[in-house]
Amino acid sequence: MDVDLFDFELPPERIALRPVRPRDAARMLVVDGAAPFADRHVRDLPSLLRAGDVLVFNDTRVIPAQLEGQRGEARIGATLHKRIDLRRWQAFVRNAKRLREGDRIAFPANVAAIAEQRHEDGSWTLAFEGDEPVEILLERAGRMPLPPYIAGKRPTDEADRSDYQTMFATRDGAVAAPTASLHFTPELVAALDAAGIDRETLTLHVGAGTFLPVKAQDTAEHRMHAEWGRIDGPTAARLNAARAAGGRLIAVGTTSLRLIESAAEEDGTIAPFEGDTSIFITPGYRFRAIDGLMTNFHLPRSTLFMLVSALMGLERMKDVYAYAIENNYRFYSYGDSSLLLP
Repeated sequence: MDVDLFDFELPPERIALRPVRPRDAARMLVVDGAAPFADRHVRDLPSLLRAGDVLVFNDTRVIPAQLEGQRGEARIGATLHKRIDLRRWQAFVRNAKRLREGDRIAFPANVAAIAEQRHEDGSWTLAFEGDEPVEILLERAGRMPLPPYIAGKRPTDEADRSDYQTMFATRDGAVAAPTASLHFTPELVAALDAAGIDRETLTLHVGAGTFLPVKAQDTAEHRMHAEWGRIDGPTAARLNAARAAGGRLIAVGTTSLRLIESAAEEDGTIAPFEGDTSIFITPGYRFRAIDGLMTNFHLPRSTLFMLVSALMGLERMKDVYAYAIENNYRFYSYGDSSLLLP
């Protein structure tokens, strides 16, 4: 499909630079089939779902994966986006033209890495020196990797260390938050429990590739960056049992949706899964296992806007986004939410 089909004009003032407080006070646009749009709030979620439905969250934890360092006189910026092994990460590098294989990059707090290999997509493998886990080094030397549409408008600060982390975050490895889950609070979770709405967690370590624009003119020519994910056997069994009992699986975020669909068999059965996924969902895709999606509002021409268009229909989603813009919904990572029920 022509990528231009997924373009739209977004006024810059619609981009949220900070989250609302409390988190569940964010607005939520409910799109239920062909019914009229409904303006609600995230805290209304217990009344919008049914007992027996299952919300599926991503429990990945964002690590401070952005580093600023020096290679001689050259300033080098690195955003780690995929672990290779205990000492090596793949990274997008700023000022990469000043880097050669074998160069040593010195970061703050006595952290250093060797530029080991340049890849076809322009990213680099960085091999970190020392014996400490790289995640420990990043806690000393790194900063939270805010999306470019926020970081380009204000500096990252201490508030982002908690604001850009979900309440479900337990497994280190993401360099971008599963932002749909940022809206949840203990109070909201308690209300969902009381309403008989179940929840499950899986893990997909979101990579910085999620922010990359689609540069190809045709979706068939776009290559997704692989991300590591896991659904264990007991979780897969519970998800299958919930669906068999008539419950709906509502993915909280496109990351949860992509991993569930990666693990789903042709008949909709969710199998245990561990490994990389580079699934790219565009209109025409037949969804196998999920019944709905809670997600924020995404960038024009992005793979995520293509995904929601596959779920709800392109023309329907264009209407949704036009309505959201006209009615002052806040966009992107720190913005408002939508509940999409095809």
